[in-house]
This record gives sequence, structure tokens and C-alpha cells, in this order.
Amino acid sequence: MLAGTVPPTDEGVVSAVCDAYSSIAKEGAQTAYAEAVAEAFGYTAEQLKSIPAESHMGLSCGNPVAMASVKEGEIVLDLGSGAGIDVLLAAQKVGPKGQAIGLDMSADMVNLARKNAFKQGNKPPQVVFIQAKLTQPLPVATASVDCILSNCVINLLPDAGKAALLKECYRVLKPGGRLVVDDIIAKKLLPDTIRSDLSAYIGCISGALQLEQYRALMKLAGFTDALFVETGGDLEVYKSAGPTCGSAPSSNPSTKCCAATTSTLPQTTIGNLNEWAASYQIYAKKVSSDNESAGKSPPALDRWWDAYPKDHLTSGEVASLLRDPDRSDYAIIDVRENDRVGGHVVESVQWRADEFADSLNKFYDEHGKTKQVIFYCGSSKGRGSRCAAWYQDHLNGKGDTESKACVLEGGYLGWNYPDLVDGTNSL
Repeated sequence: MLAGTVPPTDEGVVSAVCDAYSSIAKEGAQTAYAEAVAEAFGYTAEQLKSIPAESHMGLSCGNPVAMASVKEGEIVLDLGSGAGIDVLLAAQKVGPKGQAIGLDMSADMVNLARKNAFKQGNKPPQVVFIQAKLTQPLPVATASVDCILSNCVINLLPDAGKAALLKECYRVLKPGGRLVVDDIIAKKLLPDTIRSDLSAYIGCISGALQLEQYRALMKLAGFTDALFVETGGDLEVYKSAGPTCGSAPSSNPSTKCCAATTSTLPQTTIGNLNEWAASYQIYAKKVSSDNESAGKSPPALDRWWDAYPKDHLTSGEVASLLRDPDRSDYAIIDVRENDRVGGHVVESVQWRADEFADSLNKFYDEHGKTKQVIFYCGSSKGRGSRCAAWYQDHLNGKGDTESKACVLEGGYLGWNYPDLVDGTNSL
């Protein structure tokens, strides 16, 4: 593959896009540029002040939250959530009884978004960021989401990926649920010189569909009455702040923030971006004629904690720690409530799972300097793993690498060391 050209396979395209946006997450965006893009596409100064500056990086082409009519208690899903701007704005609207979920294929973007959520005091499961390829089935339950958002992301997928994602949107929406997408749409057939340029693809231009092509994919997915509204956003803002990587500037003008195979946005080839493409907002509802129930919906994320990094230790490894007189750099946490029949692992400290999320600061004060913090419940498939995820997310948000969350595999039910059991039922 020649440097700077779009890969010939769909998998190659997805990988190149992921590499580019991972680099953007690592390097950050120039503040002036990010604010200029945000304002150009409808974010208010009040909205931007209400979230961390690092959560908006000049990657938007609209403001879907502003037009999505998000309500308290709703489940909102953002596809291609980046550094978290739209998820954090939606979280303010859904409140503690709702849920705002972000999916992004870049682990670096997901990590950045989680840190931004931490700065806001948002914690899972109300605000959750998950790494997921949007070209694959979404890790979200059928008919579980009230509102789906996406902001300048669908155009980055290969055509087959675009079609597959829109079908997944229809699947995960509740009957009557809505889809609000901001995207770039081509005004005319793009020449091969633009279609083949990787930096133009990453800059959301080369992968743009024409309007009728987009309408056809929406109908194929099940959205028969989608409304397309041209927003009038000035795409030239993407070229307004100096050195760029696709549509985002590098914080270091001497360094290209995309992969080494990527050129800067080829202005001499594309010319005025507004002549080739336009920003649109797309509205659609799921009008389902099948047997889906309009009653109680399933949880959108059955096990949100599986998306958060944590180590797993076997019973044997934990037993070895307990038997080593020279080891004291660990803590064993029993998160069970009143189901501790049969006792607990010796040296356990109890922190009830139902109270854990609200006591993270206190827990961190006590255990933040402990190298390994080992959580368990009955089987450690639920509460133990969930509390470990909360703690590890808290550590990551603080940038603390001194402590680490671990999970006891198999939990207390899998503990086979009777000499290392305290038989009392209270801690």
C-alpha cells in the first residue's frame, strides 16, 4: 500500500482510522481549534464550560444532544464517543436514574473519556465507556436504548460497516426510540483522488456518502421515515488552525498525529470543503411492527463491569499471598452483604457492594497505597468484579498506578482452603 492511500480492505480502513484517532487521543488537540470547531457546529459556551476541556477535541460536525430531547431516566447510547463530549452532556440530562453509554473502537479514546468522566464525578453504571468496533454487533441488548447519538463517525466506516451499524441501531432501540446522527454527506460524486486519500478519509470527507445513498441505507436498516436536515456548518473550520491530521490538529506542528502512512489534509486536491460536502443532522425513529414489548426493557449493558480493566487471581495465588509472612502489600475485600454463610477468607475486610460506589473516596483513602486489592463475593462474577471495576476506574481517573484492583476467581464458593477460612459470619 502506498503511503497516504486508503487501505484496499475494510479491515484495513478500520485499523487505519483507529490508529489515527488513538494518536489524536494521546497528543490532544489545540484548545483554540477545538473550541472553534465546537462553536461552528452548535455547541454553546455554557455547554463547553460544563464539561472538561479535554472532552471536546475538534472532531464534531454537529451537536446531537441539543436536538435529541434527552429526558431524565433515559438510556442514551453514543456511537463513536471519542473523548466523551456528547456522553457527558447527555449524562447531565438523564440524571442518576438514567444511563449514558459511549462506544469507541480506540482504547486510547476510551481511556481519555473515562478520565474526563472521573473529573465530572460521573461513575459507572450511570456513565460507561466501552471499547467496541462499530462494524461488529454492538455489545448492547435488543430494544434497550431510548436514544442513540452519533457525531461525525458513521462516515468513517467502510460502506458495509455503515450498513451493518445502522441495522444494529434499529435492533438496540426500544420501540419508539430515536436516532440522532450528525454526519458529513457528499454533495456530489467524489473523484478517485479524494476517495483514495487516507488523510481525507480520516478527515471525514472521503468516506462520505451522497444523500440518496445514505437514505437507502437508513431504509434498509428499518428507518423508513428518516429526516435529513442540512445544518449549514462551515467545513472550512477544519482547516482553520494550522497543521492538521485529518480534521484535527496536532499539538506539535512538526509531528503528524496520524500514522506514519498518513499525509496532512490535501487542501490543494480538495479545495473548499464546502463545495464537496455538507454537514447534516439525521433524525429517525424505530417504528416496530414486530412483537417487541413496549413494557419493561432489559438492561442495555448486562455486565458493564466487564469493560473495565482488572486483574484476576486464582485461589491458589491468593492462598500463597496469605501464607507468605513477608507479604503485606495486599488487601482482601469481601463485598457480600448478608449471604456470608460459611464464613469468609481470612484477613478479609468487608465493604458491601450496595454501598461501595458511594464510598469510593473513603475506600481509596484506606487502600490507595495497597499494591493489590482483591475483591470477591460468592462467585466473583457479579458484585466482586463490579466493585473491582469501580475501584480500578477510580484509580485510572486519578492517574494512580500504585494500587491495582484484582478479582478472586471463583469467589468464596470456589475457595478450597479450609485452613484459610474464618468461620464466623461477621467481619
